[in-house]
Amino acid sequence: MAKTTKEKITAKRIKLLKCPTGIKGFDEITEGGLPKNGSTLVSGNPGSGKTLFGVDFLINGASDYNEPGILMSFEETEEELYKNVASLNMDLAALVSQKKIVLEHVILERKDIEEIDFNLEGLFVRLEDAIDSIGAKRVVLDSIESLFAGITDLGILRLEIKRLFRWLKEKKVTAIFTGEAAKTGSYTRHGLEEYISDCIILLDNRVKDEIATRRVRVIKYRGSRHGTSEYPFVIDDQGLSVIPITSAGLEQPGTDKRVSSGIPSLDKLFTGKGFTKGSTILASGTAGCGKTSFGAAFAVESCKRGERCLLYSYEESAGQLTQNMKSIGIDFAPWIKKGLLKIVAIRPSFLGLEMHLLNIYKLVDSFKPKAVVVDSLTSLIGEGDEREVSSMLTRMIDLFKSKGITTFFTSLVSANFKSNTSGEIGVSSLIDTWIVVRMVEDDEGRRRTREVFIVKSRGTNHNKDVHKFTMSDDGISVTPYDESTFNRNEKKNFDKNVAENKKNK
Repeated sequence: MAKTTKEKITAKRIKLLKCPTGIKGFDEITEGGLPKNGSTLVSGNPGSGKTLFGVDFLINGASDYNEPGILMSFEETEEELYKNVASLNMDLAALVSQKKIVLEHVILERKDIEEIDFNLEGLFVRLEDAIDSIGAKRVVLDSIESLFAGITDLGILRLEIKRLFRWLKEKKVTAIFTGEAAKTGSYTRHGLEEYISDCIILLDNRVKDEIATRRVRVIKYRGSRHGTSEYPFVIDDQGLSVIPITSAGLEQPGTDKRVSSGIPSLDKLFTGKGFTKGSTILASGTAGCGKTSFGAAFAVESCKRGERCLLYSYEESAGQLTQNMKSIGIDFAPWIKKGLLKIVAIRPSFLGLEMHLLNIYKLVDSFKPKAVVVDSLTSLIGEGDEREVSSMLTRMIDLFKSKGITTFFTSLVSANFKSNTSGEIGVSSLIDTWIVVRMVEDDEGRRRTREVFIVKSRGTNHNKDVHKFTMSDDGISVTPYDESTFNRNEKKNFDKNVAENKKNK
């Protein structure tokens, strides 16, 4: 029988209710959180973060969404749970004392898990009392293997699991069960919970080339769309944070506003207007040719406009960088004192790629810069394979673009700049403006000259000639080659080619 128009409209309005976890990035890939009043299985190998996922879910619910919760643990005592989360700035004890979270440690004896006359009545009584005592809306059971450890009869097991899930649904609580991933490919030891759960989350902690990376994947989500890829996540002092690849998008609006590079003579190469606001700029070149100095000039110019600038240095300390830039008239100290410039100096090997990216996300949220300088991208190469580095940099660039942040990157290239001017990162296609700086020798190697030219600048007219530049106490100055210089160089190159041809013959 065909549906009426009213029935079609009603059916269209039906939407699965979600329970936000409050875990950074996770609610984005699940489009709102976990199924409300449903059951979710969080599976993973030892040390993957299953218990912490559940604790984070409860703490965020009690703190941010006014949803009290119950944590029923079959393995860890209250004191052990307090100790485990104390280093993560999670004040679990305070929420327990405020009766926003109830901790229940259930000690299972051998007689409690005998198959003969096995049932969950005692668990239901204890859970119901805890739920009613604080009006709980969230429940975490850690772990389900401990609860059904001694049951081998699959018939009894399936009936009791279904009964438990149904009971929790009738109590209108959003439930999380943690489980151990089996070596056979199942997401739990018994392999039944995964079929009954409304949602399955798989956590993984893998080590590749001596670098540990945590991953999360939504295996199943009934009645809802969700991201299906593996997403890196980290555990820091604020709990779990997922960095979804889906956040990398192409939705940035265009603009015709410009910002100065901090070098007036360089601005002239862009019709006197400088870089496009909110764009990405890459300065690539060999060691010692002045890439960092270009980035420093841009950072100080941003501060002069009253805009906050974040400078990431992967090669020099903040003190060393400040001292070196003074030699060309660029002084960071006043802007640091005013709170407009923040220098973050850290070795790439100190953290993994995902932790680096997470720190950038957090600093962008807290410091709210309008300009960012990253020196240099090539320092990150050794922290992962080509695909991982490219993924990390793509998400970093899209973060800055989505926030309208003008970003200046530097990239180190080999001495053979003629064959490779973009460096070994391979991000030139994501860059809006690409500048190459280099050191060349003339007069048979007796003189070295710094040169700069613009490879591309999307949406802006720009000078395509090679210019020379100098660095002095007054800063950086870009000047064109005069006609006589070109004529001398052309004659020199012509004579050199003739001599080489004669030698080859």
